[in-house]
Amino acid sequence: MSEVLRAEDVHVVRDGRPLLQEVSLTVRSGEHWALLGANGAGKSTLLGLLGARVHPTRGTVDVLGRRLGRVDLRELRSYVGHVDPRHPLTQPLRVRDVVLTGLTNSVVPLPRWRPTPVQEERAERLVETLGLAEHRDARWPTLSHGQRGRALIARALMPEPRLLLLDEPATGLDLPGREQLIDALDELRLAHPELATVLVTHHLEELPAGTTHAVLLREGRVLAQGRAADVLTGDQVGKCFDLPLALSRHDGRWSVRIRRRA
Repeated sequence: MSEVLRAEDVHVVRDGRPLLQEVSLTVRSGEHWALLGANGAGKSTLLGLLGARVHPTRGTVDVLGRRLGRVDLRELRSYVGHVDPRHPLTQPLRVRDVVLTGLTNSVVPLPRWRPTPVQEERAERLVETLGLAEHRDARWPTLSHGQRGRALIARALMPEPRLLLLDEPATGLDLPGREQLIDALDELRLAHPELATVLVTHHLEELPAGTTHAVLLREGRVLAQGRAADVLTGDQVGKCFDLPLALSRHDGRWSVRIRRRA
């Protein structure tokens, strides 16, 4: 499997305060990483590095074979799908038009731009893969938070990126919306076997069954990383969140509770 991301001994300091320290990480094609930690652990900062939105203070970051500091970041970002549920889209576009704006990196359709038949076909396939076929003509303001999240994932995939970054995609979703989103992510994994993903969350219950690897961050440092089954244990996640936790897994999905004292 080819390398998609490599961070080596990365430090990020802002206003004299260390946000990340001695972070190293390698993500390969077809891997699906979970990035977990408490508030202030450095998750958003690390995701910004991986998405070519933040420069390291020290250390190196290679994204798709291009080193930050030696490449045009705007060009590099066009090869990385970044999904943020706080996306500023407000236009009353239809779902399929929202997906197509992923090709122009805009929040409105460009006046003279027209998608090719191949691009329109790809948009339709992504709409179906993300479980939105019945809503392809629905307008953005009428969509639920879960439907918007899935539409933004389809949008991010339009340029055929090798890397998809998901910043707390289940934020604000009710139980049905969360489960539909997680199911869609697993469908995506099967439909695009070469795609690599990194998903940031506070909650293990939000991890798809197809999660292959995990990173635990605590106070800007990597507490543990590696295969998900090895990293996501009660002891290690408990240390990450400073709680006595018990983890269980059923059909590939995790659940967590506070361990009661005997």
